[in-house]
Amino acid sequence: MSKTRQFFGTDGIRGKANTSPMTVEIAQKLGQAAGLHFRRGSHRHRVVVGKDTRLSGYMIECALVAGFLSAGMDVTLVGPMPTPAIAMLTRSLRADLGVMISASHNPFSDNGIKLFGPDGFKLSDQEETTVEALMMTDLSSQLASPAEIGRASRLNDAAGRYIEHAKASLPKGCRLDGLKIVIDCANGAAYRVAPAAIWELGAEVIRLGCDPDGVNINEGCGSTHPQGLCEAVVQHGADLGIALDGDADRMLLVDETGHLIDGDQILGLIARSWAKAGRLATSSVVATVMSNMGLERFLADGGLKLERTSVGDRYVVERMRENGANVGGEQSGHVVLSDFATTGDGLLAALQVLAVLIEDGRPASEVCRVFSPYPQLLKNIRFSGASPLRLPEVQAARDDVVAQLGQKGRLVLRESGTEPLVRVMVEAEHESDVQQAVNAMCDAINSAHVAA
Repeated sequence: MSKTRQFFGTDGIRGKANTSPMTVEIAQKLGQAAGLHFRRGSHRHRVVVGKDTRLSGYMIECALVAGFLSAGMDVTLVGPMPTPAIAMLTRSLRADLGVMISASHNPFSDNGIKLFGPDGFKLSDQEETTVEALMMTDLSSQLASPAEIGRASRLNDAAGRYIEHAKASLPKGCRLDGLKIVIDCANGAAYRVAPAAIWELGAEVIRLGCDPDGVNINEGCGSTHPQGLCEAVVQHGADLGIALDGDADRMLLVDETGHLIDGDQILGLIARSWAKAGRLATSSVVATVMSNMGLERFLADGGLKLERTSVGDRYVVERMRENGANVGGEQSGHVVLSDFATTGDGLLAALQVLAVLIEDGRPASEVCRVFSPYPQLLKNIRFSGASPLRLPEVQAARDDVVAQLGQKGRLVLRESGTEPLVRVMVEAEHESDVQQAVNAMCDAINSAHVAA
């Protein structure tokens, strides 16, 4: 069996709509291959299919459904729903597979397909490789007979199920009465369910990015473009702003003064709150190499450890499953609370922060800034050909920079998973040290690459 991954990337399959790999043909083949792979046993098999609000979602959805039906799987359609809702519904409905059609924070012209196993977790690399290998073969002899072709139906109460699930994550009796909240849903998957859940809990809700038209998802709004939310929070005198991305698996917050609160601050706040309440499963919190050293020092002061993984929420989840941690996430706003979800969930994380605000009684600008971040700088260097990170000159420069930073700083070098870019990130106690280290590393990479 070939181990080459032609379609699957770091988070499912993603690309420009109507261009390989996001074509009707590939989507249908994926539906057939995944359907056959997850047909285990003699019961009627079911796949839950959701999507965000992209125009191309209709096309991809129809192709996937045709593939699953031809493989003998029944399909339950739920329409536009957050990615974490699909993971939750897959488990709740005892489905054999879950599918989310979304390119997350990317522009509308892109789309993607994420697969969840019956346990609600994203497929492992090994399972994705197996499915992809099946896609490369002739499956015609394995497809369902005419009498075994699947049926498609729509789950009309999917939104209500997810809303109740999200509300149940709050401590018993917790209400949001008296709070004014601005929520920006990025014209994406959560445009109905997120504002509804917060309003049902008693808050006054002001909606932004809740008018999708198929092409305006993530366009000047949501967690990738939070400027409008920052202005709206101040303009309306709101207590908090919530910015989701296109599929609502991540979020950022805005305090009452209009300042952003990133995922590191959110992780620190929730970890401290849960530790105080005895809800933290272990003495560790899982984050990626990009999380700020300020978070690490803050957690250490509270007797907690920060465990770092590679960039990507799937790697955070894998580490959490390995060590039993129930709080993890990324600086970008993916927050994974495994007591309630198997993947990042922007709405659930926001509700946990709101619960702390209610309990504490102080404004978000005080409650949500739990540590002072170290100065941090990220630069991208485009390259052609082989990665410059493998060149001896670059590796020597890396060792020099690491030695100079010592225990008072960090250097992170990594290649982009989607573009020919090297990302150089440095953080340290002093801004001057950060700038000097980044310049030295970037100069070394550029010089070595030109020489090569």
